[in-house]
Amino acid sequence: MPDTKFPFIAAPPPLTGISFKDDDPLDPPPPAAGGAAANGGLVLKAQPEFPALGRGASWDKFAVLVDATAPSDVPRAPLDLVTVLDVSGSMQGPKLQLVKRAMCFVVDQLGPADRLSVVTFSGRARRVTRLARMNAAGKAAAKQAVELLVVQGGTNIGAGLRFGANVLLSRLQKNAVAAMILLSDGQDSVIGTYASLVPAVLARAAAAASAAGMNYANLLPPALASAAAAAGGGGKNYASLLPPAFANAASRPAPIHTFGFGAGHDPAAMHAIAAATGGTFSFVKDEAAVQDAFARCVGGLLSVAVQEARLAVSCLHRGVRVQEVRSGAYGSSVAADGRSATIDAGELYDGERRRFLVLVYVPRARAAESSTRLVKVTCAYRNAATGQTAHAAAPAAVIQRPLELEHMPAPAIEVERERVRLAAADGIAAARAAADGGQHAGAARILDAKLREVERLAPGAAGDDPTCEAIKEELRDLSVRVGNQHEYNQTGRACLLAGMSAHAQQRAAGVEVITSSPATAGKTPAARAYLTPKMEEMVELARESSRKRRGSSSQQSRQDVIKPIKQDLSEDL
Repeated sequence: MPDTKFPFIAAPPPLTGISFKDDDPLDPPPPAAGGAAANGGLVLKAQPEFPALGRGASWDKFAVLVDATAPSDVPRAPLDLVTVLDVSGSMQGPKLQLVKRAMCFVVDQLGPADRLSVVTFSGRARRVTRLARMNAAGKAAAKQAVELLVVQGGTNIGAGLRFGANVLLSRLQKNAVAAMILLSDGQDSVIGTYASLVPAVLARAAAAASAAGMNYANLLPPALASAAAAAGGGGKNYASLLPPAFANAASRPAPIHTFGFGAGHDPAAMHAIAAATGGTFSFVKDEAAVQDAFARCVGGLLSVAVQEARLAVSCLHRGVRVQEVRSGAYGSSVAADGRSATIDAGELYDGERRRFLVLVYVPRARAAESSTRLVKVTCAYRNAATGQTAHAAAPAAVIQRPLELEHMPAPAIEVERERVRLAAADGIAAARAAADGGQHAGAARILDAKLREVERLAPGAAGDDPTCEAIKEELRDLSVRVGNQHEYNQTGRACLLAGMSAHAQQRAAGVEVITSSPATAGKTPAARAYLTPKMEEMVELARESSRKRRGSSSQQSRQDVIKPIKQDLSEDL
């Protein structure tokens, strides 16, 4: 039956008194091994935009690409995972069965050192299983609990998150890695309605565009500002959904990875929750693909290699100054004198990359200066498996300074790729702001203009760069989805927000679909751009599990048909 929503019902009081403190004990940590990891540690690179600049020239916002890559095929840290699942009335039938199968797959992938707690919510929340180790007994109990889930009325996402937060906050012991997964197919029925978030979103998008030297105002009708202002009274206060412990990045116990299940969910709420907690937002457009979506996320969580990565950028030449850092969702700061900057890169999965553009001022060189040392980049981080602190450093970023430079050399292709990615991300954010203001034609024009810009940049113009081709495909698809109100409400808003999440976090998220092509099944451009090998392995395991289940079902169906036929024949004889 359809889920009835009552937006006027007040939210229940905060669950301040609940403290479970019944999590399974952990094994004592293994003794720390000396020496470097077998496959090395985090690798840092600093790539200047151009290899050379004439001695008499200065350059404003000269780009240096900082590239951090986590080690591959290294031991992983155990995981504490809390899944917060919607069991409201709209989950009745096939949707709930698909989620149950996906959860059983997740349980199968966890090891005996990992712990899982299942929380459900409808009009109220319930902890279904405590945070238990996934040994044989733990897995059996978790699967049984999942199979017994039933639907109820109402959709109180905030209550579910508060219960999930209390599971994490009241742990007696903590595994090195922790995460929360939130899945919902509906609109929260108790969220408060306050002043709109739209004007703030528009302001941020405009600021980002201005900082990047882009002006989208000429693409949009003048009515946009007044439309946004008119919508101002109907925005939802998504911050009220978050437990207080998640409000501060320094104190939050884990990221929340959110999954919008089907076309009826609230993508703005799910994206806001993920963005505020360092998680990713994925749109499960095809409900049958929920197992693949969970697999991709869990494949990352079960391969965390690096934690608390903090990059430090220091200027070497006395005249070089850091002007700006393009770091997406990752916090960064520039010293008041411009001589240094920091970037908090957080957690990296096995083999995962983070790229940041550091824009610096390069002064004219002195007559005898044949090269200019721009910056050095270092990183302090924690090895997730051992808990030990480690350090990495990149060779100094240096450019040559010939007396005269007849022809400007071509920019470094890696720097240009990052410019393409940032240009697309800026365009997607601006298009979302326009479409939310009701300017669908303007949103499509923004994306089309961004596509043309990407095609003019060197990697995009070549037509053979996989990263740029994926971004162009993404921009074309999104342009179609924002063109009219109906399509935008059905899929466009969720697709835009999933793309924004993937680009901001530089982490695989996106729109989950089932297609006939094995090469692209379940992989939208935003997801393909950031998939790690461990994520791909887990998604392939999920698909293999689905194929076996379909084969088993087909075999059973054939037997069910053959059995009565054999019985009829025997009776005839």
